[in-house]
Amino acid sequence: MPGPYVVPVHGDADLPEKVDVVVIGGGIIGSSTALELAERGLKVALCEKGGIGHEQSSRNWGWVRITRRDPREVPLMAESLRIWDGMATRTGRDLGYKRSGVMFSCATDKEYEQHERWLKNLQDYQFESRMVSKAEMAELAPGMGNMDVKGALFNAVDGRAEPQKAAPAIAEAARDRGAHVLTECAVRGIETSGGKVSGVVTERGSIACEQVVLAGGAWSSLFARNTGLRLPQLKVKNSVIRTKPLEGGPETAIWSEGFSIRKRQDGGYTIADGFRNIVDIVPDSFRYMKDFLPALGAEWKSLMLRFGGRFYDEARIPNKWSLDEASPFEYCRVLDPKPAFKLQDEALANLRRAFPVFEKAEIAQRWAGAIDVTPDAVPVISAIDSTPGFFIATGFSGHGFGIGPAAGKLAADLVTGKTPVVDPTPFRFNRFSDGSKIEIISGF
Repeated sequence: MPGPYVVPVHGDADLPEKVDVVVIGGGIIGSSTALELAERGLKVALCEKGGIGHEQSSRNWGWVRITRRDPREVPLMAESLRIWDGMATRTGRDLGYKRSGVMFSCATDKEYEQHERWLKNLQDYQFESRMVSKAEMAELAPGMGNMDVKGALFNAVDGRAEPQKAAPAIAEAARDRGAHVLTECAVRGIETSGGKVSGVVTERGSIACEQVVLAGGAWSSLFARNTGLRLPQLKVKNSVIRTKPLEGGPETAIWSEGFSIRKRQDGGYTIADGFRNIVDIVPDSFRYMKDFLPALGAEWKSLMLRFGGRFYDEARIPNKWSLDEASPFEYCRVLDPKPAFKLQDEALANLRRAFPVFEKAEIAQRWAGAIDVTPDAVPVISAIDSTPGFFIATGFSGHGFGIGPAAGKLAADLVTGKTPVVDPTPFRFNRFSDGSKIEIISGF
């Protein structure tokens, strides 16, 4: 795989004839859902067209944060922080998780006040979260130079984990509980009987089941379209740098104007620009743009629209296919976009001005990933009313890694009919069609 090295997961050789639930997509959302379901005694097949965690689940920044999230995600993320604390014991594997804190710097008084107002979203939780002065920032982040900031929003409970380890560890734990883990096994579509889910067709054959969870990340909209569902979603590209180990840098993750960083388990750093992302002009951009325009508003400043060769590549992808023919997922196993070198270099230069210690940082690797973004930047974790037995867990809009374990728990609750761990209403699929106001509240 050209992207970051991912702990390998070897798929099962044999395809099960029948299970209770098929989970489509082997990222952190799908793997977490499979683990939850398997722990509840269900027979599960986790189907991944490529390798476990090979797309955005291994290409993200590795932040595990509740800070600056959309208020609709806060209850679910609070549960996820609890789950992360026990994940190493639960899986029996190292995920690189550590509570090291996160800071969001404030360049202006207005921004400081906005961050301060956001704190009310945590008033029901016992988290050490507060506004800090510029002087306190310097104490929390050794090596900080003379940054032009007013202060920061700091949360000591937030942390980090290693994306290249997490989804594989969770998928292997699901297999330990009896789940089938099938790699290089694209699901072509869903079969129904009497209007209800009765199975799936994969490239390796059929699997009978009564329930399906689509957790396909940036591929979910295409899969849904072939079932007759309209799932508005854009692929947004963010580019990342990994450095070699560096001494003297901060333990706390930092989001600031022009750069974002977090320390890695190996002593290096993950560096990116959290304010600038790229949206390629492709057919989906036109198909769903009207869904995004009302909600994005000022957030468009963070998106760089770009015409490029991908338009023609994606224009050739069929929107419909039969289940007895190869699907688009068999022609492209892994989305591996080319990183935006200019944005990466500018982020590193901005970081070096703020933290002179990074003048010594050596680049070890560059990569990019495709983020699955919804119009309100809030995920869909929902039953599909028109097809009983079909569920979707996608559209995490760059927030999926940290919230993944709890998202998997909520998806499993919906599948099993258990009382949901949090109110699932904000994540319902039909909010895009029932006249609800679609808005970005915080944290795109």
